[in-house]
Amino acid sequence: MKISAGEVRLLDPTAILTSQLGLGIGQQVGDLGCGGAGYFTLPSARIVGPRGKVYGIDILKSALDGVLSKAKLENLNNIETVWSDLEKVGAAKIPEETLDCALLVNIMFQARQNENILQESYRLLKDGGKLLVIDWKISTTPFGPPLDHRLPPELVSTIAQQVGFHMEKQFEAGAYHYGFIFVR
Repeated sequence: MKISAGEVRLLDPTAILTSQLGLGIGQQVGDLGCGGAGYFTLPSARIVGPRGKVYGIDILKSALDGVLSKAKLENLNNIETVWSDLEKVGAAKIPEETLDCALLVNIMFQARQNENILQESYRLLKDGGKLLVIDWKISTTPFGPPLDHRLPPELVSTIAQQVGFHMEKQFEAGAYHYGFIFVR
């Protein structure tokens, strides 16, 4: 991906998905809270290829429409969108223990029910499945959510482990983000 003058690259989805998460051909992925840009959904679909599948999950139907539109432009036919409230455990219409990987990118700071979101992630993942969590660092940045909306990484780790996840690693996801890989 080329960066034009003045553009700030916050995250490198392809590098994070391959180097940190280990996403590969043929896997089943859920991008929970995918947003309309498909910033992690589309690279996931390219990585898993036609034998894999990516679920783009969001509460906003307009976001899901945006993802499908971008997927169509890129001829990515392995993306299925799912309209769901991730704060309600069991709401995502995806069979339990289906996913090899789940993604929660810039979702935790927006949510009120983080434990429920992590429980829904746990429900959707196979045993041994991996959860990627990326969120905003607790530091002053030139953009991003207000500091009082950001979650300390220690809190994210604690809640994830209370739900049943095991932390595989914590990493720097970019200049403004921290990242975790949890395993079910």
